[in-house]
Amino acid sequence: MKRLFDIAASFAGLVVLSPFFLLGTLLIWFQDFHSPFYLPWRVGRAAKKFRMMKLRSMVHQADSTGVSSTAGDDPRITWIGRIIRKFKLDEFPQLWNVLKGEMSLVGPRPNVEDETRLYTDEEKHLLDVRPGITDIASIVFADESDILKGHADPDLAYNQLIRPWKSRLGLLYVQRASFWLDLRLVFLTILAILSRRMAVVRVGRLVQKLGGDDTLCSVSRREMELTPSPPPGSTAVVTSR
Repeated sequence: MKRLFDIAASFAGLVVLSPFFLLGTLLIWFQDFHSPFYLPWRVGRAAKKFRMMKLRSMVHQADSTGVSSTAGDDPRITWIGRIIRKFKLDEFPQLWNVLKGEMSLVGPRPNVEDETRLYTDEEKHLLDVRPGITDIASIVFADESDILKGHADPDLAYNQLIRPWKSRLGLLYVQRASFWLDLRLVFLTILAILSRRMAVVRVGRLVQKLGGDDTLCSVSRREMELTPSPPPGSTAVVTSR
């Protein structure tokens, strides 16, 4: 049922959103006359690599700097890139990855290979399912670039502040995955576009119902300040990247 839903929803989404894709690709193209698409390698289910489709929100060949994480004040983001990132339009082309079966609408976000090499044995279970366009952590950390803003090393800050909780939320999804949970997360993702605060509160309740501990629920509701924490399956905070 999940795969049938993915196929139907991704096909419908590609048709309905095609005018926005066209407008976005034209604006990006006329900005610097380079490809409007960004096709980074990502690690998917069973550690299989695939090319994830995105609308390019950064300068041409931005990944040559070797920095994987993107802070809100990253100078590589273009003016049109800031607009499409604000409304998550850069993620919509991933519906094609869903249609091809490389991704799902709902699942842990796919990571770059350098990051998956850092996974603990526990975190490797994130690769037991197809990665998704959205999941619990995508709603909770929709402001990821703002969290990383001002940090001298965004990759290290990501591994210390976001990865520990993002992985825990991803593992909670893997353990409790169901078609109905997917539908609920799709609804909450849409709600987050309209009111992120309302969506985060509901996500907190959902995490509690799924069996998340008090700390994870508090993080899900964004009630506590993020501090350096160890990733699941480890007792040590990441100190180098």
